[in-house]
Parts: sequence; structure tokens; C-alpha cells
Amino acid sequence: MSVVSSAEFQRNLGLYQDKALGEPVTITKNGRERLVLLSVEEYQRLKRRDRHVFATEDLAEERIAAIEASRMDERHDPLNAELKDWTP
Repeated sequence: MSVVSSAEFQRNLGLYQDKALGEPVTITKNGRERLVLLSVEEYQRLKRRDRHVFATEDLAEERIAAIEASRMDERHDPLNAELKDWTP
């Protein structure tokens, strides 16, 4: 990842735009990381991985029933032993 000051970034905008097509460019201000310039493809890849969060009370009754009725595949039964003595 390239790191560049905001002043240097402004002086050579085209250079860092081109560089951001291949790797993220971190832009600093007063020595602190402030922004990251990414290619559109990298941004879209990250957005696809974005998760949507909702409250459990917003779940429909059918979905709650489906979750309650679901069972773990038997192949994962040995993992239960790892949780045997676990406390939060």
C-alpha cells in the first residue's frame, strides 16, 4: 500500500489515481492516516462483503421457527465438546 501526504497527493493527483488502480493509496494529513483511495473494483468487492444487521425482534415468526427447528450437521458434533465448559 502506498502512503502519501495530502500535499503530495494534490501535486500528483493523476499519478496516485493511476496507482490506486493497482493498490490502495493511503493519504495522510499532519502525519496521520486520513483517507484511502481505492479502485472502483476494489470498493465494489468490499461492498459485496458488507453485512446487513438487524434486530432479532424484527425477525418474522416463520424465520424464528425455522431457526429453532434447524439442526447442526452430525459431522460437527465434536465441536460441542469445545463448548462444554464455556461460560461468557
